[in-house]
Amino acid sequence: MPPLPPRELLAVVEAALLGPSPPSPAQRVELLHAVRDAAPAFRSLLSYPGPRASDRTQVEAKEVRLPDMPPVTLDDTDVQTALKLSDELNLNEIECVRLLVDANREWVLYGREPLEIYRLAAGLWYMERRDLITSLYILLRSVALDQGLDADLMYEIQNQIEALFSDDLRQRIITLLKELSREEPTGVGRPSSEPYVLDFRGALVERRAIVSRERLSLSHCLALSALIKLMSPREVKDVFSMLKDCAAEVNENTSVELQITYGVLFSLVVTFVSDALSSSHERAFLSSSDSSFRRDFHELVMRSDNNVTIEGFVGVVRLAWTVHLMLTQDRSSARDTLTSSSRDVEDLWACLEIICRQNTFQFLRERIMQTAAYKNDDEDIVYMYTGYMHKLMMCFLSHPTSRDKIKEMKEKAMNSLSPYGAPRDHREDPSRSGDQVGQPCNLPFISLLELVREIYQKEPELVHGNEELWTFVISAGEDHTSTQTLVAFLGLLSTLASSEVGAAKVYELLQGKVFRSVAWSTLFDCLSIYDLKFKKSLQSSASMLPDFPEGDAEALAAYLGVLQKVVEHGNTTERRKWFPDIEPLFKLLSYENVSPYLKGALRNSITAFIKVSPLLKDAIWSYLEQYDLPVVTPPLGQHSATQVYDMRFDLNEIEARRESYPSTISFLNLVNALIAEERNISDKGHRFMGIFKFIYEDVFGPFPQRAYADPVEKWELAVACLEHFRMVLSMYEIKDDDIYAAVNTSGPSTIPHSSIDRQLPVLELLKDFMSAKVAFRNMMNIILVGVDTLINERTTQTYGILLEKAVHISFEIFILVMERDLVLADVFRPLYQPLDVVLAQNHRQIIALLEFVRYDYLPQIQQCSIKIMGILSSRIVGLVQLLLKADVAKSVIEDYAACLEYRFDDFQVIENTKDDVGVLILQLLIDNICRPAPNITHLLLRFDVNGSIERTVLKPKSHYSCLKTILDNLEKVTKPDINALLHEFGFQLLYELCLDPLTCGPVMDLLSTTKYHFFSKHIGTIGVSPLPKRNNNQSLRISMLHEVLDLLEVVQFRCPDTSIKYPQLLSNLRLESKVIEEILRNSATSEFGGVYYYSERGDRLIDLDAFHEKLLQMSQSLNPQLNESEKNELKESFHHMLKWAWRYNKNLEEQAAQLHMLTGWSQIVEVAVSRRMLLDASLSATSSPDCSVRMAYILTNVALTCMAKLRDERFICPSGADSDAVTCLDIISAKQLSNAACNSLLFKLTMAILRSESSETLRRRQYALLLSYFQYCRSILDSDVPPSVLRFLLLEEQEGDDDELGLQKVLKEQNELARTNFSIIRKEAQTIIDLIAKDAIHGSEAGKAISFYEASLSSESSQRFCTIDAQLSLVLRISHHYGKHGAQILLSMGALHNLSSCNLMGSQKKVNTRLNSNVVKERAVEIDKRRSLTAPILRIVTSFTSLVDSADFLEVKNKVVREVVDFAKQHQSVFSSILRENISGANISILERLNMVISILGKVLYDDDSKSGQQQPTLQLVSDLLNSITLAMERVAEEKYMLLNKIRDLNELSRKEVDEIIKVCMKQDCISPNDNIRKRRYIAMIELCCMSGNRDQLITLLLQIAECAVTILLVHFQDESCSKNLSSFSDDLLPILERLEHFKEDKVGRSLKLFHRSVTTLKEMTIRSMSFVVV
Repeated sequence: MPPLPPRELLAVVEAALLGPSPPSPAQRVELLHAVRDAAPAFRSLLSYPGPRASDRTQVEAKEVRLPDMPPVTLDDTDVQTALKLSDELNLNEIECVRLLVDANREWVLYGREPLEIYRLAAGLWYMERRDLITSLYILLRSVALDQGLDADLMYEIQNQIEALFSDDLRQRIITLLKELSREEPTGVGRPSSEPYVLDFRGALVERRAIVSRERLSLSHCLALSALIKLMSPREVKDVFSMLKDCAAEVNENTSVELQITYGVLFSLVVTFVSDALSSSHERAFLSSSDSSFRRDFHELVMRSDNNVTIEGFVGVVRLAWTVHLMLTQDRSSARDTLTSSSRDVEDLWACLEIICRQNTFQFLRERIMQTAAYKNDDEDIVYMYTGYMHKLMMCFLSHPTSRDKIKEMKEKAMNSLSPYGAPRDHREDPSRSGDQVGQPCNLPFISLLELVREIYQKEPELVHGNEELWTFVISAGEDHTSTQTLVAFLGLLSTLASSEVGAAKVYELLQGKVFRSVAWSTLFDCLSIYDLKFKKSLQSSASMLPDFPEGDAEALAAYLGVLQKVVEHGNTTERRKWFPDIEPLFKLLSYENVSPYLKGALRNSITAFIKVSPLLKDAIWSYLEQYDLPVVTPPLGQHSATQVYDMRFDLNEIEARRESYPSTISFLNLVNALIAEERNISDKGHRFMGIFKFIYEDVFGPFPQRAYADPVEKWELAVACLEHFRMVLSMYEIKDDDIYAAVNTSGPSTIPHSSIDRQLPVLELLKDFMSAKVAFRNMMNIILVGVDTLINERTTQTYGILLEKAVHISFEIFILVMERDLVLADVFRPLYQPLDVVLAQNHRQIIALLEFVRYDYLPQIQQCSIKIMGILSSRIVGLVQLLLKADVAKSVIEDYAACLEYRFDDFQVIENTKDDVGVLILQLLIDNICRPAPNITHLLLRFDVNGSIERTVLKPKSHYSCLKTILDNLEKVTKPDINALLHEFGFQLLYELCLDPLTCGPVMDLLSTTKYHFFSKHIGTIGVSPLPKRNNNQSLRISMLHEVLDLLEVVQFRCPDTSIKYPQLLSNLRLESKVIEEILRNSATSEFGGVYYYSERGDRLIDLDAFHEKLLQMSQSLNPQLNESEKNELKESFHHMLKWAWRYNKNLEEQAAQLHMLTGWSQIVEVAVSRRMLLDASLSATSSPDCSVRMAYILTNVALTCMAKLRDERFICPSGADSDAVTCLDIISAKQLSNAACNSLLFKLTMAILRSESSETLRRRQYALLLSYFQYCRSILDSDVPPSVLRFLLLEEQEGDDDELGLQKVLKEQNELARTNFSIIRKEAQTIIDLIAKDAIHGSEAGKAISFYEASLSSESSQRFCTIDAQLSLVLRISHHYGKHGAQILLSMGALHNLSSCNLMGSQKKVNTRLNSNVVKERAVEIDKRRSLTAPILRIVTSFTSLVDSADFLEVKNKVVREVVDFAKQHQSVFSSILRENISGANISILERLNMVISILGKVLYDDDSKSGQQQPTLQLVSDLLNSITLAMERVAEEKYMLLNKIRDLNELSRKEVDEIIKVCMKQDCISPNDNIRKRRYIAMIELCCMSGNRDQLITLLLQIAECAVTILLVHFQDESCSKNLSSFSDDLLPILERLEHFKEDKVGRSLKLFHRSVTTLKEMTIRSMSFVVV
């Protein structure tokens, strides 16, 4: 197989080896295949075909053929760019064309400048190189370092890697390290070459910097390779030569170059140490048997160099070579393969002499391990370096030869150093270093101790079980006669005590049983002795205290350092017994002659005791008040009459002169630690106001202006102050009373003495920020250092970590202030302003806060910057314009996109999602969508913020932004176990963008392109993939529940407050159970004293930290009342309560996710539905033979939801119009799929129904989908709005134009769609009918129901009534189809008689409610079924009455009349009930039955042979009916007329009036408060049209009934025998007829000529009848 492209290779390697869980079997196989296929690329690492004349000619011909691609046509710019790439990168011309093609696929090069195209293509090439090197590095690291991966997998990979090294891969790496540093096309490029390329985010990057990073990665690979397979003698010599070359070019300020040199150096160290420790002779390439190499290399390593740096690095190699010689000599002697010669011993001692003379230990510690470059290197690499330094030193310290040399070094140090410390420079602090001023500070023994200390300071766990180390410690700790060696030794002990095991060991060593003079008693005795000495001096009224010997001070400081580490890391139970009396530690703090660094050491050791026990903490407060320097803060402008030795004096007069501040730093750290442990915060920090003022005014205020001998102390001081401020803001809550009480006080720098009692630290600090005073300015200046400077300081300076911490805490303080400033601003204005107003006074401040999103060395700083962006974006309306004006918008866009992309690519699992920068960015984008345009979302997603947002053409492939990152990652959906929450919020963001009226157009247009059809792509993956098990990864399970069948992530789900089911153990508690229930019932969040918080999705969860704090407070209050057994029981119960709370959170999150998934069905395709992507994809997948039945069922459900959405959204208010008015054309401008799209859907649905593998359940859903489709296609006009209403409105709007224009076009398209649908379905009609018949006969009841389109009838009754209904339909169809003959045949067959005998219509009586409820229900159901048959039977009877007029023979006519009259008499109750219906509120079905009854009676009553007295009541009934109809028609016509007028005037109505219409129509749920007036008017128009249409239909039916009634009356009045008897009847009829004459066509909406003629005739006959009576 061809090798994978570098990017895909890296993805495979990372997925298998860097994931949070072990690789799956498929990943293992994929990884092994990928590594095997990539072997040629690794062997020829970064080796590419060079330029060729023939290829150059092909490029110049402007047509190039690439593998697996059609011919590529080039233009002049392409040719020039390809040739420039070839010349400057030493690449083959065809390869350069491929780069251009790939760059165009990635970025779209159209319209770009030639230089930009060159930089993009070159950047893409360097990214490919980086991916290949990174893949190799990860493979080497996984094999070389024990990272807990599967042993079998690592064995197989190691075999493949070793085969690569056998094929000279390491030699290739060595060659590359040399070549890449040269100014050649294969290296950093010629001086005339283009120095910059564009990286993946479109940012300019120096080519030299990229190549340096490549060399760094290769140096790491070289060092790791030595762990897998040892170097050959030739490779060792080559690497040693390269080390000297690298060392010669090292600049201490270039961190990367130093790290490259370290990688080369440690590859040799690892080789020598590994070879020396190897027990396998086969693996030892450099064993003593290789005498020639041994001799040659010894000569090389013994040569000195004039360059100090080169000699220092060579000295380290010399040390490793010495250890190698010692161990290989021992091994050779043990095996009797080679006897140790005198020359070998001489060589060994010669090496040791040079090592000691040049003090290689000092160089190794100071120039390598303590440098910022070493500390900032890759974490795993540093661990490996430190681990092999540990092995190297253990070999050196444990070997007899070197032990003798160490003993010699120790004796020399003791003899050459004075037993008393020399006068120290007042700026020096021995706690930082063992270097001695005025003495030989580079003595090898002291440097050796300090080197060992440095090694185990980085990796404390290496102390465990290290007997060789403790043996060396015991020998090094004996008989110290010099302060300097004692200090160095104690410094080593303090480092060894940095773990629990080490602390216990050191504590035992200093108990006085191991060392004669080095013991705990020495420390405490000396402190007490000096305290007594100074007290006596003060009592003797001496003018000055005696000097404190510098050596003693250094020794005591070193002892205190050991004490601090022992207490800090000691076992929590055991350490309580170790030092029962700590009062001596406080006694020297108040003496002026005690050095500041000693006071600092005292306070640091005291700080370690704070967490030993609460009682000890209280004792420390008491001792501090008794012994330590006071904090005196006199009122501003006043001075003490006498000078007081306090902390201010110590800071400003003593430490400031020394330019060193260890005492103040330790004091701040001590009080911060004490205050942090305080549980009583009811006074809101008022009792610490003096400490706050000292820190605010004397320490932090002037800290930028002070001079510092060591810049480390400057930032330690700043960090301590900032920690105090952060603690003040986070610990203490303020209430309204506190705010109003402080209204009249000003900032802390101007606080009058009389108001000190009303001051609170938190309020004073907030005031400072809200008035831009000293604390704000100093913190802002820290942040204004900027990202670039911080990165440089972080990577090149040892204080860089502290500066980074200061920036981080400053950010956190800004956020804490912004959480409270708005409340205070309402009271404190205008003197104090919200922080955003203060920041806006200088735009540089806002830009500085926001640019730290690209600082990726500490994710917490990125998080803070993003949070501040969120706050500012909600407060500053013109934030986007501010960024544009400052010309930083582009960099902000790219920085946010890069931060998001790094998070997507990261393999680290983030437990607390609140600290996830990816989630924060996505939430920022979601929250800003609805804010005024242009907003931050528009900016970060690259909308046109300078123009029209809604007209933006999004080009994520052309412009790097968060949108590109989100779309690319949602398309791939990689690493779901890590990025599930990001995918969830990504889908939600797209959904929200598609809902927003400004962004929906551009986003929908973008998503409709082929590139971003990932909605359809994932329907078969995310939608049907099984959920992870609860026990394995519940967070992933919860997130996938939010994604399943909800790819577009609906509006963020808010979990309702649920009642908490307490665990059973709560009932077992006594008094405390009620307290716990009260705690949990309090719905407040943890910020407001409760125990709850809201997750990113809005779920209310228990804050475990706050809950634990509440339980701890309860425990402290209950403990005095309980015995020991009860205390243990209570503790255990609280432990179970915390476990229950954790389970409660997890279960609630999952329940919320499940509910979200269920409620999200209706919004699943809010975006995709407009382009039918999801519907089309679902049907395509369903009809596929590879789709299982279960998956097909799920996909059909998705399709049903899509179709429902399509049907619901056919009629939407068009958006984006310039006017707020709506017209009738808006109603018929339906949102309908094209005919071709509809035909495609029907064809795929037909194929899905006829699939071979199916089930009845699946087909039921498919039948429902088919019905839904036909309902969708039935009419694209709203069926409730009749054409007559539309024509009327169109006529009004178009003022005489062709009112049929819109309707004709619509109807034409509708007819074409119907014909095409019929053509498609006809091809498979027989097969589909057979399938439906099968389900109808043999299927379940639900299947039968859907097949017969009846879903609500029970089984037995359902079959009977379905059969009758079908029979009636058949009879009616015969009568209708065959006309007169059909009716005659049916009548002759006795159809009417059979209908009468069946009594199908039953009676219309009401059910007696006194009967049993079950009986009532059964009878009601039966009556409803019979009523459903009334209309079909009346239709049949109506068809028979047509024979009355058309019969040729009188006998036939009379027979028809008799049978119909008999039928009417038999069902007289039914006919009477229908005639007595109140038609004022009748629906269409009632009016239809009434119309048919009138028609039947009108045909047969006059022709009935049995004319009797019953005819007049019937005519009276008709007259009454006509009267009711007249009244109803008048009312309905007036309502219709008013509705039409209301529609005409709708655009003139106010919003309130429109809302009233919507309210009357009960459509309030269709609008939201944010909807504009146009949408409201549209909804109102639709509803008014529907109401008008209902009135129009009612008028039509009423007219038909009125015409029948008038006809009946005319027939009787025309009969002279009858008319004479109707005179009294005529008096009531005449007014009715006169009202009917006044009906107007404009109100009724149809022609009334024939109706008026009949009414006029009847009126004349009525008057004539009345005249007979007068005569």
